[in-house]
Amino acid sequence: MTDTPSGTTVRTTTIDTPAGEVRVAVAVDAAGERIVAAAYSDHFDRVAARVRIRFAQATWVEGETEAAAAVARYVAGDLAALDDVAVDVTGTPFQQRVWTALRSIPVGTTCSYGELAARVGSPGAVRAVGTANGANPVWLVVPCHRVVRSDGSLGGYGGGLDRKAWLLAHEGATGHKRGPTTPARS
Repeated sequence: MTDTPSGTTVRTTTIDTPAGEVRVAVAVDAAGERIVAAAYSDHFDRVAARVRIRFAQATWVEGETEAAAAVARYVAGDLAALDDVAVDVTGTPFQQRVWTALRSIPVGTTCSYGELAARVGSPGAVRAVGTANGANPVWLVVPCHRVVRSDGSLGGYGGGLDRKAWLLAHEGATGHKRGPTTPARS
């Protein structure tokens, strides 16, 4: 069973970035537009798998949307373009708290997994924050790339550390370093 509103269409589009193509899926219906999945193309099918189940009753088509255009504007240098873009993601209550906190990390800054755990009221849940970060289905818009290890090293990123480094450089973030890393998920 899904919670797809009647008449929902999910429009997908591809956006070129210097770090590779990003696929974006946007649900469109009477409630408006909201991004339901966004990831680099080589990871999109994995990220969107649960979204496809949730929106199984929706019509999936290729097509442009204002929400996807905001992602393109962000990539082109309008770093505030994603600030007000609506997202529609499901997860556990803990994941929802983490994803909400991620959106509050300002462009050009980073925070550690420990700092993020404290922000969501679970200072001892550093690994759980990392797991919630990795389960984020809306990369870039819910900026999981802004979370680094407490020593400033990049840590992990589902799309690969080169892409995480590009995103942080694109946003002008400083204070992080390339250090011991976690391999990208495949």
